[in-house]
Amino acid sequence: MFQVRKTTSADFEAIFNLYKKVATEIGGIARLEDEITEEYVENFISKSIQSGIQLVGFDPKHPDEILAEIHCNKPEPSVFSHVLSDTSIVVHPKVQGKGLGKLLFNRLLEEIRNARKDILRLELIVRESNHKAISFYRSINFRIEGRFERRIDSRNGKFEADIPMAWFNPDYENPYLKH
Repeated sequence: MFQVRKTTSADFEAIFNLYKKVATEIGGIARLEDEITEEYVENFISKSIQSGIQLVGFDPKHPDEILAEIHCNKPEPSVFSHVLSDTSIVVHPKVQGKGLGKLLFNRLLEEIRNARKDILRLELIVRESNHKAISFYRSINFRIEGRFERRIDSRNGKFEADIPMAWFNPDYENPYLKH
């Protein structure tokens, strides 16, 4: 039903529109709609192309409409060269719960295992109230690594924790151990 491919520069507008749409949904993503700017989208696309991975999901009957996007990239200091971080995923509300997010995540992990053996660790952060996401990430072998207490302002007078999670690449090849 859905397909996944690597992002191209032609996808900018569709990704921007997808983020704008998802940001209007409560709990869709951490950013509010007015925080989704062209500069924000250009920045994560650029970082993902330079040092990470970015994939989009779509219905093959409508290949120009991007329904989901996932990206991650390497943090700056070279001591983190084995890490992909800033992992974000958005799925259009009309297809949430239909397996596209799971397909994107599985393709991302497959890409790391097969084409990015230089990556040991994939990191993400999820809000503590997102039990469905935490359960899903655990089902694909992410580990909970702690809590960032009162990190998220729920805009209702309450704060909640962010939960850092990580997945480890079983096919990692340490470049310092090669002969």
